[in-house]
Amino acid sequence: MNPVAIAILAPLSAAVLILILRRVPAALALLGAAVGLLASIRLLANSFNGISSELILPGLPDMPLLLLASPLTALLSSLVAVIGSLVLIYAVGYMKQDSEKVRFFATMLLFISAMQTLVLAGDWILLLAAWELIGLSSYLLIGFWYRRPGVKSAATRAFLYTRSADLGLYIAVFILIADAGSSNIAATLKTGGQAAVAAGLLLLVAAMGKSAQTPLHDWLQRAMAGPTPVSALLHSATLVAAGAILLIRTSPMLPAETLLVIGIVGGITAVVTGLIALSERDLKRLLAASTSSQYGLMLVAVGAGVPLAALLHLVAHAAIKSSLFLGAGVFQHSRETTALADLEGAGRDRPGIFLGFALAALALAGIPPLSGFFSKDAIIAASLASPHAPVLASFALAGTVLTGAYMARALYILWHGERQERNVPGTNSALRWMGAGMAGLVTLAVVLGAAFPSIEPLLHASLSENVLAQILGLSAALAGLALGWFIPGARLLGPLLPWAQHGFAIAGGFDNWMVRPAFAIAHACERVERALYAAVLGVGQLGLNLGRAVRRSDDQGIDGLIFSLVRGTIKLGSRARALQSGLIHREMAITVVSTAVIFVTLLFALLIY
Repeated sequence: MNPVAIAILAPLSAAVLILILRRVPAALALLGAAVGLLASIRLLANSFNGISSELILPGLPDMPLLLLASPLTALLSSLVAVIGSLVLIYAVGYMKQDSEKVRFFATMLLFISAMQTLVLAGDWILLLAAWELIGLSSYLLIGFWYRRPGVKSAATRAFLYTRSADLGLYIAVFILIADAGSSNIAATLKTGGQAAVAAGLLLLVAAMGKSAQTPLHDWLQRAMAGPTPVSALLHSATLVAAGAILLIRTSPMLPAETLLVIGIVGGITAVVTGLIALSERDLKRLLAASTSSQYGLMLVAVGAGVPLAALLHLVAHAAIKSSLFLGAGVFQHSRETTALADLEGAGRDRPGIFLGFALAALALAGIPPLSGFFSKDAIIAASLASPHAPVLASFALAGTVLTGAYMARALYILWHGERQERNVPGTNSALRWMGAGMAGLVTLAVVLGAAFPSIEPLLHASLSENVLAQILGLSAALAGLALGWFIPGARLLGPLLPWAQHGFAIAGGFDNWMVRPAFAIAHACERVERALYAAVLGVGQLGLNLGRAVRRSDDQGIDGLIFSLVRGTIKLGSRARALQSGLIHREMAITVVSTAVIFVTLLFALLIY
């Protein structure tokens, strides 16, 4: 079978088996993920050997569905498969005591399968279908513990935010297909002129929703209501990555003015959500705000015209951020909370986990020789080489300083405090699975930077060496780490603290600008629908009453008159028949009497006239 199909169908088939058998869901999930991983690795190996795989499926007339494993899509497919597999290994331990493992693992595999379809899609129709599936899967996973307070509203908010922004993708796709006359993504990337400007800005709107860019960043922090493996997968290589992937894949057609807007949006997000992360009082929400900030840095690289730098940071960030979330999940198990005030010293409870968390944090800050250093260096170098260097480089460096500050703050809180070891039945066996999954991801976060030079020839692109970028990036990272370690976040933010804790919402933020108006419109539409429904029922009831009245008049009026005439005729016939006795003398008497009556009547009539 084509490895492109296996990469998608293996996790999907495992999800179906889990739902049918409802037995050993964790084992089936790992098996499906492993088979999909092998297929993705084969696709990547083929790409290094110059072999591209594709699978053509029937679709719309003259617009077939296409799955394509090009060097870029094969790399992204391998990323999704590797991160997904390691997160599932962690989830075996994390969900050990949960009674809804069947639903969890089936939905996780659906999520992975949908994301594989998205990154391997070679045409816009299939990409849109996969885009919808990852939206559905994320809604189900964020709302997994739907019985808990606030979970359903968090899932609904995430769905509403992303669905609102998805309109940009739909309109952009219509523009691209109409301009190119084809749904093939590669063909539409040749679009130019005003169509490219409009489509690029609309694609940015869609990316802002999925990748939680300012002002659409609030939903991602609230999505922490889901299980930790969901957060790790959602923030690293799947849902949130989809927006950045969309812009990286379409970057060849984006004109300069659109790239500048993308860079500015990303830069603002990197700073705004970095400040929010520095003000957070919950570890998972801090990491969520950090995710928005890091994807903002990727958009800065795209805006600088170097999508390869964004891609490298996406790859590094996937391993780093999933490691951080999995570590946060262990600390949550240890203290039964993710509030930073209650996690003081949690790193001492699990020193091995803390070591992995610290390595990932330093990688995210950009400390060499960890992977984040190389990707951050690429982004800063791209911003410095951009025609808009004063703006983009300032954003990139500010985002780097903030990254070091909020990660140092998290490390300080986790290490400083009293150890509070708890003995929970089954904890050791669960921790072995959780530790194995996290160890794999931390290893990637440490060593991935060494693989970056091989990606450049694979994608036929290169990054320019910039010593100044390395110096500035490392200086910014060290400055941020020092600030976050030695100065409390409240003092660092000063008067910005209350605003940052409220997500820098202006005039009520997205709730007042979008959510409440949307619900108001929905309620108004519901009232109109109810009025129309009542009117239709009224017209129907009137028709029924009229029909009943016609039926009564028919039954009691016309039918009654006809039946009366029939009865009278029958009676008259019966009486007339009585006269027919067969006796001649009686017949003659009747004849005489009748003749006399007729004669008298005629005579009387003549006398009158």
